[in-house]
Amino acid sequence: MKRTLSRLAATLLATLALVTVSTAPSQAAVPDRKGWVLYNAPGASTVAFGTWPAATTVTPLAPAGRYQVRFPGQAAPGGVVHVTAINASPHWCQVEAWGISVADEIVILRCYKLGGILDPTSFSAFFTSSSGLGAFGPYGYAYSSAAGAVLNQYNSSGAANTVTPGPVGQYLVKFSGLVTGGPLDGSLQATAVNSGTGARCKIAKWSSTAAGQDVLVYCFNSAGAFMNTAFTVTYQYKVSLYGSSYPPKYFGYILNGPPIGPPTTNFNSVGGLGVNTIAPAGAGLSLVTFPRIGFPQNTVQVTAYGPSPDFCGLNTFWANFGAGPDTVVRDVICFTSAGAPSSNGFLVSASSIL
Repeated sequence: MKRTLSRLAATLLATLALVTVSTAPSQAAVPDRKGWVLYNAPGASTVAFGTWPAATTVTPLAPAGRYQVRFPGQAAPGGVVHVTAINASPHWCQVEAWGISVADEIVILRCYKLGGILDPTSFSAFFTSSSGLGAFGPYGYAYSSAAGAVLNQYNSSGAANTVTPGPVGQYLVKFSGLVTGGPLDGSLQATAVNSGTGARCKIAKWSSTAAGQDVLVYCFNSAGAFMNTAFTVTYQYKVSLYGSSYPPKYFGYILNGPPIGPPTTNFNSVGGLGVNTIAPAGAGLSLVTFPRIGFPQNTVQVTAYGPSPDFCGLNTFWANFGAGPDTVVRDVICFTSAGAPSSNGFLVSASSIL
């Protein structure tokens, strides 16, 4: 199964290679490759504490609101990409394409403002690719087509992930073999993949069963109507968002329903279950604190949670400070599809290189 980067700048087309995607596991430590970037759009620069490898670059593309991210030395087949917009006004980002250019991984992103109009914004983006059975805990990801075909995947149990399309814009993702205690454990991230129009995906709900994780992903167009689109989804349980654990020693995640989810959806690699906190910080704003895991370079990703077409991101960069140091997300920001502040649920995940 092959995929190529689409809609790339002409100068990239000559250098990007075809990517062969395999769902058959091979023996390798998890992950094979990874990278993340924190981009400051007003400054047209990467932010060091949120970027790994350090030499990662972001290049604005035409039309404005599209970006090329180059993760040096991180070329790997398959994998998944997640991205979170960082803006105090209603914005979201999605994936256009990703693939290999010699030794580097290239990711193309599209960012939109309200109305489905491409628009420059800051963002936090994340890439990982895994194979083999080396993940420490229940961990997996899937990249699905708009029709529900699994284009590439990883599952730490060695089982196959499946995607079953339902009504328009609704997908049931099963991470078979990723068994936890239930009834609701771990965390998830979901991101739309679409090269032609604005699209948003979120976690509508999930359950932890005796067979694995059953996840309902909802996807919407810019107006908030259900639409079929490709997407990526990642599940983590007591491991980092890139599937590794100890090291990294510093990672965490938390679910805001709202209210805050059960302790089994609130994990901190230093403090254990239930120690991360969420506090209201204004209309549509939530202050999230991950104690004692604030070691750079780290990344934070946010996904909206619940059945509505509301969406979430960050209103500014997170910070790592204090005696912990703590990772402080000030704030997660959520909006209705019409752009009004929203008390919508969300999932937020923080992972460090250390």
